[in-house]
Amino acid sequence: MINLKDLYQGFRDPEVIKSLATEIAVLAKQLPDKINIMEVCGGHTHTIMKYGLSQLLPDNIEFIHGPGCPVCIMPKERIDHAAALANRQKTILVTLGDMIRVPGSNGSLSQFRAQGCDIRPIYDPLDTLTIAKENPDKQVIFFAIGFETSTPMTAVLIDQAEQQAIDNLFFHINHVLVPPAIDAVMADEKVKVNAFIGPAHVSVISGAKVYRSAVERYHTPVVISGFEPVDVMQSILMIVKQKVANSAKLENQYSRSVTEQGNLGAQALIDRYLSVRPSFRWRGLGPIPESALMLKPEFSHRDAEILFQQDLPHQEIDDHKACQCGDILRGLCKPKDCKVFGRGCSPETPLGSCMVSSEGACNAYYRYNGVA
Repeated sequence: MINLKDLYQGFRDPEVIKSLATEIAVLAKQLPDKINIMEVCGGHTHTIMKYGLSQLLPDNIEFIHGPGCPVCIMPKERIDHAAALANRQKTILVTLGDMIRVPGSNGSLSQFRAQGCDIRPIYDPLDTLTIAKENPDKQVIFFAIGFETSTPMTAVLIDQAEQQAIDNLFFHINHVLVPPAIDAVMADEKVKVNAFIGPAHVSVISGAKVYRSAVERYHTPVVISGFEPVDVMQSILMIVKQKVANSAKLENQYSRSVTEQGNLGAQALIDRYLSVRPSFRWRGLGPIPESALMLKPEFSHRDAEILFQQDLPHQEIDDHKACQCGDILRGLCKPKDCKVFGRGCSPETPLGSCMVSSEGACNAYYRYNGVA
């Protein structure tokens, strides 16, 4: 557990943090109701937990940890798809690092790798091009995950595969979108959220504009924030000011990187190869309409879901009954409310995806807030 005397140590701008905390505390006395702020991105969750920001805030401001971790929201059946593809003869499955430890219904990809499947975790999607070129006798399948942040790299990879005519490279697309997830959170009848800290890197690609409908529909402040502790504290102050004034606006604290329109070049490249999927089942949130992407029909010659569909399971698989990751992703409970947190479930032996991922809320609590 972080002690209060340690909270300001290590900050790049400790005096600014102190000033912001004081200003928030004074202004929060005017709040008519409690603010429940959902930070959508797992990167913000880790900033909040690592630096003990919640301990700097008054009791009428609380953080609720959202579904903004691409590994955490991946349902078991999609992981089962990856395992089934990796089990095919003469196949190399390539995916991003954290993905290989997420448990599916028959084990994690790391377990299948230990059993002899050729599964290669990478950090740069373009490494997949090299793997495909070096293995012309094998089918290389890129299991693509991530929010709007990582989608452009997948689009670049598809583009390069097309331009270089790399015929043995295929794609299983699992890219998801933030705005529909916000709608799903707010549609829950038990929802407590009444303000959002918007994701930083996602917004660099999509632009601030994508959150305007949420602000208008739910009369809920959305402040796009950077990842530094000062960024988060300043964003909280912006939210508090809105609540005291009984207003709901979209504000951009991360203006040094985020614009209203976003990265138009990246958006154009994504639109060239990917389209919106009618529905996608999120771990913990269930099916959300138009919340994910898929390859366009004209690129079906690279679509692993179509080409290898006879090898893919189709049954929807729920989480372990003892795991409350779904409720955590919806903001209905905290990691320590889960009975198996830190007991049957730890980063070494995870039962749920929120503990596996480096951006997961359970992982953050375990690392920074103690188990007891």
